[in-house]
Amino acid sequence: MSAFENLMAHARQTAALAQIAGRLGWDQETMMPPGAAAQRGQEMAAIEAVLHARRSDPQLGEWLAEARAPDAVGAAHLREIRRAYDRACKVPGDLASKLAQVTSEAQGKWARARADEDVAAFLPVLDEVVRLRREEGAALAEGGDLYDALLQDYEPGTTAAQIAEIFDAMRPRLVALRAAVLDRPAPQGIRGTFDPAAQMRLAREVALAFGYDLNRGRIDTAVHPFSSGSGADVRITTRTAETDPFNCLYSTIHEVGHAAYEQNVSPDLALTALGHGVSMGVHESQSRIYENQLGRSRAFTGWLYGRMRDAFGDFGINGEDAFHAAVNRVHDGFIRTEADEVQYNLHIMLRFDLERALMTGDLGVGDLEAAWNDRFKADFGYAVDRPSNGVLQDVHWSVGLFGYFPTYALGNVYAGCLHQALRRDVPDLDDHLARGVTEPATAWLREAVQQHGAVYVPRAVIERASGMAPSEGPLLDYLDAKFGALYQV
Repeated sequence: MSAFENLMAHARQTAALAQIAGRLGWDQETMMPPGAAAQRGQEMAAIEAVLHARRSDPQLGEWLAEARAPDAVGAAHLREIRRAYDRACKVPGDLASKLAQVTSEAQGKWARARADEDVAAFLPVLDEVVRLRREEGAALAEGGDLYDALLQDYEPGTTAAQIAEIFDAMRPRLVALRAAVLDRPAPQGIRGTFDPAAQMRLAREVALAFGYDLNRGRIDTAVHPFSSGSGADVRITTRTAETDPFNCLYSTIHEVGHAAYEQNVSPDLALTALGHGVSMGVHESQSRIYENQLGRSRAFTGWLYGRMRDAFGDFGINGEDAFHAAVNRVHDGFIRTEADEVQYNLHIMLRFDLERALMTGDLGVGDLEAAWNDRFKADFGYAVDRPSNGVLQDVHWSVGLFGYFPTYALGNVYAGCLHQALRRDVPDLDDHLARGVTEPATAWLREAVQQHGAVYVPRAVIERASGMAPSEGPLLDYLDAKFGALYQV
């Protein structure tokens, strides 16, 4: 075989093994018995050692030197294989294996600490995760910016300085909109209790309405909702709260956005370096546009109101307009995943600044809770009441995902650009959404974004799909128009 063919065969087998590793992670969060945590850490370390060895195999370097791409897609394959190879060669194998073991064990310790409201029980393992990730970042940066080096795992080609510039541009308008909205009377919220089993039945119906293929996926529950896998096996989780069915329904729609991206990548790219979403920012653009611009639109919530009434009876909301206002209610709260669209990005900015400080060493793990609480009080105007509503609420740092959080806000920015183009190209979209039919929107996103997997770099994906360079302007204009109308400001 040619060098290119050898690279492709090697990449497919590596991708298949990575899927197995991902399935171990899915099982850990959904079905694994709690007593298996230590053994699972060893299992994750073992498979990571195999993956790291494959990704840094010197034979890859020889093939890359010889390989010639047959076409533009082939060139993209070489780009991604080379990027993974260069990264793997910089990180020692024992460090990669140790990170896999420690983060696997840390995930269980975080979940127990969160349930017990016990920050002190989590800090020792978090300190080890931070130390290992800083060591990895230093190896990758080779004297450059450590955080930028870690960021490349999630948003290739983007720097922390570029993200900070976007955030600085967003903050004033977000803060001004929040102040104007919170100065107005809040719409009525839903009330009552909502059977968890009924929530899951409706969540399944909503997932199907957004195009989730259950023949190649499944829906389970977890402490923190997530999507896992690609191609023919893409699984999602959600969670239920008896007094808040929106938590379940919109977590489901959000994760379906992620899952649809993976399910809709062209089968020609399956189990290759291109057979998945290109970045977490682009991934988040799909989940956020599904959840917010589509799922929280007046048209779709009109349909959902009827389904909610059928499932739960009277829940204190009279009429579709009032339901739309309740779904989009701007409210005080601590939890990022439950935050309204106006305030969500402020949660991300808080985490972005804290994790950068952790990685540079300007903030110690022992001071993290106090730093979080002080920053939250300054940004939101009220104090964190307990750790599960503060520093323990997210799973990300326990599993070492430093550099991941800013991609949530980038995803919102990207979604704003895509939504503007979608509305331009599908002018009768609301007529379909009002019947619970999302296909015109999901088909547009499938063709414009999802089918391409990682063929194009992140910025090019958004530019090709929306016809504009990524900018925070469309998102901020959308938020001003939507919440200005809802709150008459």
